[in-house]
Amino acid sequence: MATAPAVRTPLPSWLRIKAPSGENYSRIKTLLGEHGLNTVCEEARCPNIAECWGGGTATFMVMGDTCTRGCRFCSVASAVHPEPLNPEEPRRLSESLAALSLTYAVITTVCRDDLPDQGAGHIARCIREVKGKTPALLLEVLIGDFRGDAGCLKVVCEAGADVISHNIETVKRLTPSIRDKKAGYEQSLAVLRQIKTFNSRTTTKSALMLGLGETEEELEESFLDLRAAGVEVLTIGQYLRPSSAGRHIQVEEFVHPARFEKLEKKAQEMGFLYVASGPFVRSSYRAGELFLEGKLKKVLSFEL
Repeated sequence: MATAPAVRTPLPSWLRIKAPSGENYSRIKTLLGEHGLNTVCEEARCPNIAECWGGGTATFMVMGDTCTRGCRFCSVASAVHPEPLNPEEPRRLSESLAALSLTYAVITTVCRDDLPDQGAGHIARCIREVKGKTPALLLEVLIGDFRGDAGCLKVVCEAGADVISHNIETVKRLTPSIRDKKAGYEQSLAVLRQIKTFNSRTTTKSALMLGLGETEEELEESFLDLRAAGVEVLTIGQYLRPSSAGRHIQVEEFVHPARFEKLEKKAQEMGFLYVASGPFVRSSYRAGELFLEGKLKKVLSFEL
């Protein structure tokens, strides 16, 4: 007996976006191709690519385009043993960022559990190369958990990034069914706490996805846990299923923008320095970057 094809649930009106285009979009795409670089904007199919690239901002993904984790929300390819790291990547990255003349840039990474240092040394070299070539550039790096290895985390934290992000992704109850088994809710909180111990000047940031079956009470608990870990900046966005492949978890709910606004106010009341909350908000969301740029410039001006 034939099985009926799955019915595709239409997106609500507030989740429809236009195709990316424009001069800056084309310029960034060309530059990426010339330097052999990857962006999480493309790999994670970010819905903000038109806005961010159109405004001259991109989030670069280092250590290749294949991850050793298999989180059920992520579109990035997964393998036990990805290709070796490219030793030229830190130099190419620094040259690309210099050519784009950015004031704020974001570097994100895949997880490389297959490497002895899980890629910490490579990430640190990327940070130092970028800062060395463009010292005025404010740099954010979005890292994995390094399986809780404090030594690996220390190497990255001491490399000189202005903002270090690590995403908790979802509430505690849902973590085992959504994130890779190597990850963990408490492990992520521990990473966020440790960042400040290695570099107290670093601004810390995290992100949560909605639409996976979480409750209001669970979200508020996560907000409190993140604040207790010293997290200053929080982004909250809608989970969108990358594909209909079996490993990608289904969307439980398309959250209305009004609920995002309510959660933003709640998180602000809990003491976060900045909260970006909305259907299209992602961890590398441009509004957050603009806020952090202003904040960091004020701090640097005060110290001078």
